[in-house]
Amino acid sequence: MDWQPHITVATVVEDHGRFLLVEEMAEGRAVFNQPAGHLEANESLTEAALRETLEETGWEVELTAVVGIYLYTAPSNGVTYQRVCFAGKALREIPDSPLDEGIIGPRWLTRDELASQPERWRSELVLRCIDDYLQGERFPLSLIRERR
Repeated sequence: MDWQPHITVATVVEDHGRFLLVEEMAEGRAVFNQPAGHLEANESLTEAALRETLEETGWEVELTAVVGIYLYTAPSNGVTYQRVCFAGKALREIPDSPLDEGIIGPRWLTRDELASQPERWRSELVLRCIDDYLQGERFPLSLIRERR
């Protein structure tokens, strides 16, 4: 059996009612996503979330909780992703930080601004993670048990 889900991380970062999102190119169009990406070899889930957030937004964050663990099959390519979504607090922006290829830049949007543009979501998980966060879904970071 050669089917394997792709393990990804994402971070919901709120500051005064606005959420740190990434505007990026995907499938030839500009879309919004949480700072998110794939788990790399020899990396913990929390390390991946911190790395991806910095690489995609230029922001250092502190992870504060787990929002949820999601299983999603993308209709565009049939790939199944397991996303571990963290909540985080913005610590500081690193000026002139190089961003990953395909990233247009970080954007701070309210939930309503994001919700009004469903055609620009990378996936339905973008709003789902924010809504779960706003509904108080928070689990301690100790939920993640990593052995290396």
